[in-house]
Parts: sequence; C-alpha cells; structure tokens
Amino acid sequence: MLNFNIRGENIEVTPAIREYVENKIEKVERYFNDDMNASANVNLKVYNDKQTKVEVTIPMKNLTLRAEERNGDMYAAIDLIVDKLERQIRKHKTKVNRKFREREGAGIYFANVTQSEPAEEEEYSIVRTKQFNLKPMDQEEAILQMNMLGHDFYIFTDAESDSTNIVYKRKDGKYGLIETN
Repeated sequence: MLNFNIRGENIEVTPAIREYVENKIEKVERYFNDDMNASANVNLKVYNDKQTKVEVTIPMKNLTLRAEERNGDMYAAIDLIVDKLERQIRKHKTKVNRKFREREGAGIYFANVTQSEPAEEEEYSIVRTKQFNLKPMDQEEAILQMNMLGHDFYIFTDAESDSTNIVYKRKDGKYGLIETN
C-alpha cells in the first residue's frame, strides 16, 4: 500500500489534484506484492514561465524509484511520471530475475508482471576509459574548466579541503556541487 506525501510549491494542492496524483501513481502498486508498504513523496512545482515540474520518489528497502518531469501541463507531467516509474520497475525486475533466477526470494517485491510485457534489457558496457590527475582548485575554477571543456560535470580536488568534488550543470542552467568526505 502506498502512502502519499504531496507537496506543492507555488501551487495549492487541491483535492482534485491530490486525487489525480494518487489515482495515477497507485497504478504502480500492481507490480508489487500485497504486503508492500511504501511512501510516495510527490513534489509539484510551478515556475514563472508556467512550466510545471513533478518529482516522485518512492523509497523502499532494496530499491528507490525516482522520476522527474517538466511540462507545460501538470496532468501530462504526472502521466509521463507514471510511465517512467513503470519502466524503472520493469527494468529492475528484469535485472533481478536475470541475476537471481535460482535464488529464493528473488521476486520479493514484484508481482503481477507477466512475461509477455516487453522487458527493457540494457547492457552496460564501457566503451572508453580516461585517466587524469586531479588538479587542486576552487569551485569557481572548476566551473570555468567544465564550461571551457563543454562538459556537464567536472571532477576536481578542492584546494582547501583536499577532497575530491564534482561540479555539474543543472537543467535550470545553475550549478551544483557534490562533495565527498
């Protein structure tokens, strides 16, 4: 059973919106056993340009489902989110079944996914390897290096803390920082 935590930023979560979100996202429950309990955290955001962003996170014991969608129509974004969540579930179930076919309890979370559904099997293969030395620098210099290279992220050694950090470009055009311990 899914418990919902629905929040809105710059938008009031009306009973109609709440009902639509719950009805759509509850569709993913059919992939799980009846004894599954999880919380679905839903964030609805409306920006000045009338774009809507919908984020859904469903943390579970061995898996976290997360999807994010931007669209001019909030209801369309919610529909697209459900499609993304279902793809993630099928992909994870295929992976679990392939790796643990002989083990007991491989399908603890999943039920009601028939073999006739197309399973997305994605092979992960590394096609290129790079090695480089991390130059000590500050965050600003790392962002400049990233932009100069035309990349979406840049790994560097922080000059002050001597830790490995990552700067990245966000979808909104701003920058993010991932710090390691």
